[in-house]
Amino acid sequence: MKKIVQKGISALAGAAAIAQAAAVTVSAAAITEIDPPTAFVSDIGVLFNNILTFVFIIAALLVFFYLIWGGIDWITSGGDKGQTEKARNKITAAIVGLIVLLASFAILQLVLRFFTGGSDLNQILDQNVNQRLN
Repeated sequence: MKKIVQKGISALAGAAAIAQAAAVTVSAAAITEIDPPTAFVSDIGVLFNNILTFVFIIAALLVFFYLIWGGIDWITSGGDKGQTEKARNKITAAIVGLIVLLASFAILQLVLRFFTGGSDLNQILDQNVNQRLN
């Protein structure tokens, strides 16, 4: 009985060694197939374009939520003149913020089109880099 148990244990140990060797072989094969890491942003134009897009989206969301907050305050004011005036001021500030946001976007587009002929910072900076390289 002891010999059978010992043979079983040695067989399990051999199987474990084979499995470990196979795992090492598989992981070595997988390592050779991994692509090299790439940079987060490979071009400065892409970076600026992404940052501006992100800022405009966040600003638009903030203006929208402030407008909603003013509307909720107006509804819950219950006819109190002081609360209604605060709500009206919030709504007015949100509308002014929206106008400023749209104006800044329009000015950016106007400047880009007027001075460079493009509407995308990535496109404009690519053209400048290609002109300098050639």
